[in-house]
Amino acid sequence: MAVRRTKEIGVRKVNGATINGVMLMLNKNFVNRVLLAFTIACPIGYYFMQRWLENFAYRTTLSWWVFALAGGFTLVIALLTVSWQSWKAATSNPVEALRNE
Repeated sequence: MAVRRTKEIGVRKVNGATINGVMLMLNKNFVNRVLLAFTIACPIGYYFMQRWLENFAYRTTLSWWVFALAGGFTLVIALLTVSWQSWKAATSNPVEALRNE
């Protein structure tokens, strides 16, 4: 996504956008997608895990913190990878992105 939007990032930087502003613009989209996927996956995962656990002789209950921990790890990993790419795009020279126009 950062590669596709290099010209837009270059124009924004020339017009005075900060590195934090560019990173926020790129990260916001991915955070929304991860949260949407987590919202959809939690009930489905709970249902199938509950069905699977019914087949065991020793039963246990599913705790909410298991899903929260999985969602938190997913969000952290997504933020780290996307932030790294966003930072590289935000700190690049805007002249290089706009020169190829």
